[in-house]
Amino acid sequence: MSLENFENSDFDGSKFREEVYSKSVRAGKRTYFFDVKMTRKGEYYLTITESKRKNNLSGSAFYEKHKIFLYREDFEKFTDGLSFIIDFINEKQPLDSLSHFSGDDAEDGQSDELPEYSDIDFDDLTK
Repeated sequence: MSLENFENSDFDGSKFREEVYSKSVRAGKRTYFFDVKMTRKGEYYLTITESKRKNNLSGSAFYEKHKIFLYREDFEKFTDGLSFIIDFINEKQPLDSLSHFSGDDAEDGQSDELPEYSDIDFDDLTK
């Protein structure tokens, strides 16, 4: 595809989805992004992104992301379902019963604490 054809294709700037509004919510080790975007037809939709910072084995950080696309025709059913399930959880397990538990590490068993290592004298290895 030549540059002229690319510029006149469906990928030109007016065809991309436009971000209308964004709100971020920090929640422990996670950040949630609520982004209102506009389709090519001018209709709004919502993306919800969960972003969690993790470390790989070498210690460098990366972000694990999960995304949900929610379209306007689904807002009412999604909101009803979310409200129902939040009410269910709050009824079955009130917040005051969770004082001993932090959900940040529940699913992956990871923590921010560094493991303890023995102090090794490398001169001892040659003896």
